Amino acid sequence: MLKIIWSFFFLSAFAGALWQSLDGNWAVWNELTAALFASAKSAFSIALNLTGLLCLWLGLLKIAERSGITEALARLLRPLFARIMPGVPADSPAVGSMVMNIAANVLGLDNAATPAGLKAMEQLQADNPHKDTASDAQIMFMVINSSAVTLIPITILMYRSELGSENPAAVFVPILLSTSASTLVGFLSVAVVQKLNVFNREVLGWLFFAAVAIGAAAWGFLRLPAGERTLVSTAAGNMILFSTAVFFVLWGLWKKKDVYELFVEGAKEGFRIAVTIIPYLVAMLTAIAVFRASGMFDLLLAGMEKILSGLGWDTGFVPALPTALMKPLSGSGARAMMIETMQTYGADSFPGFVASIVQGSTETTFYVLAVYFGAVKITKTRSALPCALLADLAGIVTAIAVGYCFYDG
Repeated sequence: MLKIIWSFFFLSAFAGALWQSLDGNWAVWNELTAALFASAKSAFSIALNLTGLLCLWLGLLKIAERSGITEALARLLRPLFARIMPGVPADSPAVGSMVMNIAANVLGLDNAATPAGLKAMEQLQADNPHKDTASDAQIMFMVINSSAVTLIPITILMYRSELGSENPAAVFVPILLSTSASTLVGFLSVAVVQKLNVFNREVLGWLFFAAVAIGAAAWGFLRLPAGERTLVSTAAGNMILFSTAVFFVLWGLWKKKDVYELFVEGAKEGFRIAVTIIPYLVAMLTAIAVFRASGMFDLLLAGMEKILSGLGWDTGFVPALPTALMKPLSGSGARAMMIETMQTYGADSFPGFVASIVQGSTETTFYVLAVYFGAVKITKTRSALPCALLADLAGIVTAIAVGYCFYDG
């Protein structure tokens, strides 16, 4: 599936550039080439930045693994994972790593989430009989990961505050609803494809627990004074991040482990993974860059606006669509689109409001798949991409719907 999408980006970019050339815009070829080289350089820079984070967190996760923390998490959640990932052995350390990844995603701790997720993919790959093809468990994990609920969208709140919003946290509940819809649809779509029975006590019980926990956290957040929400959420996230690192070290010392040597051992694994993902990042980011530079992205957006107008639908959300369409392709591109929308229409305008919700409701699907599957050299992703894109669609549609419900400007 990825090879089809990747080829489509390049071929459509070439077609778009040819069309613009016939219209007299020969400069498009300069823009395409510049985008190609710039994105290749950007991919390497991203991998370089990831290297330090991977070394740090895989070093700490190695301490957690050898001191029994991940095994304790695995024992706690083994009944649940046995239902949603029946192919994972009962004693697999991947369960603990997946729990850490999902928890970090929920809390918005991206720096910790990615290393834990890559570690989980490697551990799942150890039990995968077909090394070039994604296993059922890897697909389920990837879709949950790429659509994971984000409890506190710190970055979005900060941008809204900086761009003059009177109530930056107004998007908090809408984002929570949208990202929850994305995760639920992604999970159920994989369950349908893999013919999993998810209507049982273990799965429903954990879903209920997660809903109550997220609801309680949201209630506590909304009780804070409006001016303190961004500050408190940022401080809480950083406190959890550093406290987790300290806990791993203290627990390892208590278990009489050589925490320094374990950290170095894990850090070496992080460096190896960072080098492995560079070709996959370059491949995906260059394809996305030329697709955008060719003008095909703008053509797609204009076509959607014309269709919606022709159907007689309200088009108030259309200025937020660039953020929605860009988010699965590029996180930085979507962020730029969101900022541009808020600068043009206002942070508290309806387009700015919806763009903020959309930005927080979905994940950069193509980037995530390139990094995670690239780390374990999987080329056949099976149903991972369609299910992840379906989750993205659910998040975007819900974001627009709740935007209309919650906007009071």
